[in-house]
Amino acid sequence: MSETAGSPRTRVALSTGSVYPDSTPDAFETAARLGYDGVEVMVYTDPVSQNVDVLRRLSDYHQIPVLAVHAPSLLVTQRVWGRDAWGKLRRSHEVAEQLGAQVIVLHPPFRWQREYARDFETGLARMSEETNVVFAVENMYPLRARATEVVPYARHWDPVRQDYPNVTLDLSHTAASGSDALAMAADLGDRLAHVHLADGTGTAIPPDEHLVPGRGNQPCAELLERLTASGYPGMVVLEVNTRRALSKAEREADLTESLEFARRHLTHPAAASPDRR
Repeated sequence: MSETAGSPRTRVALSTGSVYPDSTPDAFETAARLGYDGVEVMVYTDPVSQNVDVLRRLSDYHQIPVLAVHAPSLLVTQRVWGRDAWGKLRRSHEVAEQLGAQVIVLHPPFRWQREYARDFETGLARMSEETNVVFAVENMYPLRARATEVVPYARHWDPVRQDYPNVTLDLSHTAASGSDALAMAADLGDRLAHVHLADGTGTAIPPDEHLVPGRGNQPCAELLERLTASGYPGMVVLEVNTRRALSKAEREADLTESLEFARRHLTHPAAASPDRR
């Protein structure tokens, strides 16, 4: 493993959601062949993403580790692993422990999850005391329609304002919320535990674009360079949308470009590159 400034290279993983509509097994194969350091398993309606035994076999076969697990926090995964939010997190924790993953990514509670929301911070703290796996709450964004803004979460979408010990910073979500990604990272400080790398413009409908880094207006390059300069101990996960790819070759070209972008900017100090996109 190459080193920068005496520190191990930051690992770059591929979210299995980045190959959708291809399957979870396709993501493992693609990540291994393109040279990613591991995968983040997006637990969703694909049965393979929910099956720890199959995931372990995929990891062993392709010699690609599962570095993180994204809990089923999306609207489309409300019934995955039952409807109880704490049950979903406990199951995510079990899967992470069995696969050797270091991070569980989760979203803040929805407004209608009142009991879950009421005990959210204390419940997370209690679960964190029982494991070395990090529960990292992701920054989200409001929904806007003309002049109306709706926040579907019981907590604010900005994790800087919340008492979360560990946070996932997603740059497609900062584009969607109109946030300053660099300021958010700086404000989070040591609470920044995980990064979802993607790009966005904040002008699309829906606003959460998950573009290949460098194709939007987010400071993807500068953030990566600052992470390297600051000795960031976590990983970077490419969570990009390749649904519009017209062929497998086009999808893999996007994922190769994403990996090369991440590796290039993770090997430079923050002031070294004029490219700030």
